[in-house]
Amino acid sequence: MTVYDHAVIAFYFVFMMVISWVFRRFITNVSDYFRSGGQVLWWMAGGSAFMVSFSAWTFTGAASRAYGDGWPIMVIYLANAVGFFMNAAYFGPKMRQLRVITSMQAVRQRFGRASEQTFTWITLPLQMLTAGIWLYGLGVFFSAAFGLDVRLTILVTGVSVLLISLIGGSWAVVASDFIQVLILMPVTVVATFLAVAHIGGWSVMIDKLSATTLNLDKVFTDDFLLFWCVAILFKQFLSTNNINDASRYLCVKDSKHARKAALLAGTLFLGGIMIWFLPPMAATITHPDLSLQYPKLNEPAEGSFFAIAQATFPVGMLGLLVSGIFAATMSSMDAGLNKNAGVFIKNFYQPILRPKAEESELLKAGKATTVVLGLTVIGIAIFYSQLKNLTLFELMVKFQVLVSLPYIVPLVLGIIIKRTPSWSGWSTVVVGFVVSFLTDRYLNIAWAARTFGVADGTTNWERQNWEQGIGVFTILAAGIAWFLFTKLFYRYETPAQKADIDLYCRNLATPVDYATEEGAVATDDKQSWLIGWLCLPYGAVVLLMALIPNPPLGRLAFVFCGGVVMLVGWLLVKQARRPAPAPMP
Repeated sequence: MTVYDHAVIAFYFVFMMVISWVFRRFITNVSDYFRSGGQVLWWMAGGSAFMVSFSAWTFTGAASRAYGDGWPIMVIYLANAVGFFMNAAYFGPKMRQLRVITSMQAVRQRFGRASEQTFTWITLPLQMLTAGIWLYGLGVFFSAAFGLDVRLTILVTGVSVLLISLIGGSWAVVASDFIQVLILMPVTVVATFLAVAHIGGWSVMIDKLSATTLNLDKVFTDDFLLFWCVAILFKQFLSTNNINDASRYLCVKDSKHARKAALLAGTLFLGGIMIWFLPPMAATITHPDLSLQYPKLNEPAEGSFFAIAQATFPVGMLGLLVSGIFAATMSSMDAGLNKNAGVFIKNFYQPILRPKAEESELLKAGKATTVVLGLTVIGIAIFYSQLKNLTLFELMVKFQVLVSLPYIVPLVLGIIIKRTPSWSGWSTVVVGFVVSFLTDRYLNIAWAARTFGVADGTTNWERQNWEQGIGVFTILAAGIAWFLFTKLFYRYETPAQKADIDLYCRNLATPVDYATEEGAVATDDKQSWLIGWLCLPYGAVVLLMALIPNPPLGRLAFVFCGGVVMLVGWLLVKQARRPAPAPMP
């Protein structure tokens, strides 16, 4: 990497801090800090929902599967798109209509206090573990980019993410997420275009990869691949349409904005499928042995995206790529920190420890919790970096299936099926964890090979296909069966809990009227004006990078990336009436 790349990265870090500093003025209470006061417009919420749904793992762990196994990894991201389109069709507006600050408050309405505390103390540590995987993935990528120790990169990048989340709260998280979409997507479009051009064009790429990574016939020839694809569609649907993930829509202005935000996120995922995974596939041609280039990585294939970018990018563009991939993890991690701090404050600290706490105390406690959670995630990521026998891809997907899925199932069913007792929530989680343990212990690949007569042995990818797929189906089947069984006991529920469930159902059925419900002056123009004016200077800096000595194609790449950011900024400023200056807190 050149001095231009390092300058771009430094500018990016400063710019993200500026966003946090600017949007700190939007925070006056706990609702502002944890859900942006329910005022966010659809385009900003949609960009944030998109960015929060993936991380640097996409460009490391997922890229390693694209490099080693080809197109099947795209199924996960296609399933994400389908999940968001289901958000738009039904779940997104319903989640906004929950009318709560944190998702666990909705869990309390639907399943009672016991389930609220159960889910709170399950989700907090599990989401910290997930954030640790994200941060570890970022550390792997930065290690490949700079040749530094993975643990050092985890520490530096983790502290940076923590500061951004701490200063600006939910407003800074959502605003920075939207701008990061404008950075990441154009740069990865350039990465795909240059990678394809580098190996001779589309026809050459298809010809060379049609028998390997682009071989569609493997869905019928690879053991358990079709089984895995169907399972992943179910898993990602559950992951994007449950009460816990309602937080991505609690911040939007109303039900219509929630629907539009979901449509935007789903559309962006459809675009990301091709531009994120063709480069690592192309790297199989240009870099057949990545262990020579990345000897420090436990799994060298996790550096495949950066390897092809390093070989094709113009001078200075690597800095933009590193910034964009940092953005992918920062958006996931800072949203996770903010959401989990909100859950701790509103669902444990305030109702149990300090029921009479004032807003100022809750804000301070929320920021202190953010720091503690951030440092915990950094420690978890460093621990993951010590694991030698588990790849990032396997670590992420296995964790999501066997650990996260058991508690997600009742949070989806609780939206669709209304008449179950309060204990149906936590008891379904218990059933899910028991089934998860039994599945992992007894229904392993050896059992599958014996049962289905696999005589030629199984590859590592086929083993993962079976283990991840069978986990989804057994946990989902057991969870649904148990949840439906509990309906028999609804008539014994207490009148108070039935009243809470009725309120929950009325909220789900009633669209949000911002003007009458929120009682706050809308910040539509202020959001557009501020984001627009933040985009313009960033885009201008990228545009000026076209002056760096590069071939014409390289200069055009900077013009394209900078032009996209500036165009969006100009459109936002143009459609907004200039807001009056906000008073200083």
